[in-house]
Amino acid sequence: MEVAILTVGDEVLAGDIANGNAQWLATRLTDSGATVDRILTIPDDRDRIAATIDEWTTAVDAAIVTGGLGGTHDDVTADALADAFDRELVVDESVRRDVLETVAEYRNLDPKTVTAEDLDFDVDAWAALPEGGRPVLNPEGLCPGCVLENVYAFPGVPAEMRALFERVAAEFSGDAVSRVAYTPQPEASVVDAVAGARERFDVTIGSYPDTERRNRLKVTGTDPEAVDRTLEWLAERVDLAAEK
Repeated sequence: MEVAILTVGDEVLAGDIANGNAQWLATRLTDSGATVDRILTIPDDRDRIAATIDEWTTAVDAAIVTGGLGGTHDDVTADALADAFDRELVVDESVRRDVLETVAEYRNLDPKTVTAEDLDFDVDAWAALPEGGRPVLNPEGLCPGCVLENVYAFPGVPAEMRALFERVAAEFSGDAVSRVAYTPQPEASVVDAVAGARERFDVTIGSYPDTERRNRLKVTGTDPEAVDRTLEWLAERVDLAAEK
């Protein structure tokens, strides 16, 4: 399963916040056996978000979009997602109620009896999602997520994004497996061995230098036995230690 990750936000591009969401998602997806095909960050630009989603729906098995959901002036991801699929924004009653109850709890009101009229708050602006999408209610915050065909959209607040992803995590899988080993040898000294392993086995091998002289080799493939054989072959030629 190939997955693309799109993070949305001017603040990410400006360096005001680190793109921890993409790293976390990439790790979780890889651990599930899926393959991350690409990661892209773009600004809060409705047209660019829509165009990217439109392109990716046929390029990969699934796309995850994080950031830009909500009811503020620069939250345009829901609109862009609707544009990409030529849908209207609608408000599902279960989502509306969930948003209403969340706001009530923030304000120490009874969430079971509160109404929109009791709050100076545009509930529908936060609850609106593309028509036909599957809402994913947010247990950690206000804004819901959404699944529309093969696109998954989550808010950008890390705790909320993670909580929503976990609700759909079972929908991401694949055959890729990875093993990691470490070596005290300089990266240049293992080039020939890595090249030889790539020629002999149907795997990919990443070599990642470390300033503490504990360089990392990551072997990835769809056949666990081939991955293990690769590491065994490398261990005969490189000073390796297993992952800790």
